[in-house]
Amino acid sequence: MEKILRKEHLSEWLSLLDGYDIHGPAFADGVWNYARVEAGGEPALDHTNTVRPVKEFAFPQREVFFRFEQEKGGRPVLTAAVPDPKPTVVFGVRPCDGRAMPRNDKVFAAEFKDPYYWARRDQLTLVGLACAEPHSPNCFCMAVGGSPHSEDGLDVLMTDLGDRFHVKPITAKGVEIVARGREAFDEARPADKTEVQRAHDMAERGPQRSLTDLAGIADALRQSFDSPAWKELAAPCIGCGVCTFLCPTCHCFDINDEVTCQAPCKGERVRTWDNCQFPDFTMHTSGHNPRDDLAARLRQRISHKFLYFVDNHKTQQCVGCGRCISECPVGIDIVNVLETVAQP
Repeated sequence: MEKILRKEHLSEWLSLLDGYDIHGPAFADGVWNYARVEAGGEPALDHTNTVRPVKEFAFPQREVFFRFEQEKGGRPVLTAAVPDPKPTVVFGVRPCDGRAMPRNDKVFAAEFKDPYYWARRDQLTLVGLACAEPHSPNCFCMAVGGSPHSEDGLDVLMTDLGDRFHVKPITAKGVEIVARGREAFDEARPADKTEVQRAHDMAERGPQRSLTDLAGIADALRQSFDSPAWKELAAPCIGCGVCTFLCPTCHCFDINDEVTCQAPCKGERVRTWDNCQFPDFTMHTSGHNPRDDLAARLRQRISHKFLYFVDNHKTQQCVGCGRCISECPVGIDIVNVLETVAQP
């Protein structure tokens, strides 16, 4: 069912996706991020990777669990707030972000199926765009088992062939939206498929960061738990948390009640992203903090991705997008950290 989409027919395909909210890359305030595509518009598919990851379409930065209200002397009234979103299609998802979503799915379904996450996730269709070249000097997707054209986590993979896109549906959701747009497509010919393979091969030969021994990193992290290197590596850190907030797989959150105790007393129970680099993230009510310095918090972030997640889910949590390196205001580099702690 592989198709060819002439670039001038992209808006026609989108117009046939009636009933879907459509989002895609847009350049604003000096950065690429996702934005809603209004009727008659189309996403800008000449983008580098977005700064904010695609995870927020299933796991928003702030969401309400339920609302409550209580009149004086009365019983509290709870109102559920489980989302009921429209079907959503996100175009231009880079393969590293696509690979992140199955890892998030494991977290929100392995022991308990989170109804808030899955209400959005089940309605989400991801249209990936293969990378023709690294979009950052800090890309290292191949070093962690991915590729510039990985299909993992995507529903459709598009490959830019100059004046047209090769469009490959991968999942049932992908087949559905391609079938919706059948009037906009031509059938892919053998020559098109050969060109796609050539484009993918060229992308794999592009410059990328590398890791010396991915398979040995988990054991190296176990052995380096008490290493003094952590203090030196964390010395520049200012604890801003940008590395985790922009990570496509970081998923830690906090839950708080936001209450207005006027008559009637009412409020909301809210889930918000939290951050293991913040000093109060592991603060106990006793006042004890088992990760009371930046070295311990950096060690936790790295170990979560390359040791604890491997132990729990049999795969690294990092997908090599490089955001945490590119956006760190003090230049902490996860690849350099891993290479340092892996040294005998």
